[in-house]
Amino acid sequence: VLAELIEKFVSHLSESRMDCYFSMGNYKAMDADVKKENLSSLQKLGVEMTVRYGKYLNLLKEDAENGLCFVLMNCEEFLKQQQRTVVSSLCCLQEHYAGYDWFASSIFLIMSGDREKTLTFLQQFSRLLVSAFLWLPRLHLSMHLPVTTLEYGIHPVYFCSAHHVEMLLKAELPLVCSAFHMSGFTPSQICLQWITQCFWNYMDWSEICHYIAICIFLGPDYQIYMCISVFRHLQQDILKHTEA
Repeated sequence: VLAELIEKFVSHLSESRMDCYFSMGNYKAMDADVKKENLSSLQKLGVEMTVRYGKYLNLLKEDAENGLCFVLMNCEEFLKQQQRTVVSSLCCLQEHYAGYDWFASSIFLIMSGDREKTLTFLQQFSRLLVSAFLWLPRLHLSMHLPVTTLEYGIHPVYFCSAHHVEMLLKAELPLVCSAFHMSGFTPSQICLQWITQCFWNYMDWSEICHYIAICIFLGPDYQIYMCISVFRHLQQDILKHTEA
């Protein structure tokens, strides 16, 4: 039901010029016979983890690995069309996105391993503003960002979403904010980790689905409210750890 709902919602928005923030360009999927060997060792590890999790949740079948590889390879090629070249020694500014694509993997699971539906959804989704915040590889070396922003290698999620989380945390949860200040960590570091991984390893699958759906339906600012609500939920534990 969730797959159908977000599919129809995104399809409807992507057809409206008013709601499209980015251009989609023309892209035809590569040959369906994409091999796992074409992926980096980090991506291979991510694929194994995703497939294992998907089977545990009874969402994927035996041949799911090839389908996920197909989606990841095509996403990379599709997003390359909107990238620019930046000469830098920073790892995060090399040709390939430095991390694993947890958002695309999450959508693959929501679509029950249907690679065509997943890829179509991601291509339509990439036109919407919320894609910049939920799908981190979306803005990797993106031509939609100013060159000066690109050269720093800092993702907009960090200086937009995570920054606003810190601002709200001061007002909403001052004790948690103080606890972080005393620990030498910043809440934005934790939030970036959560957001990059789509809350994998932190929330149950149903909650991950709710996070993705809420941000798609209600807007990217709900990513900030979600982080604040998690900090509120963890407040007692955070304060207890600070005392200890």
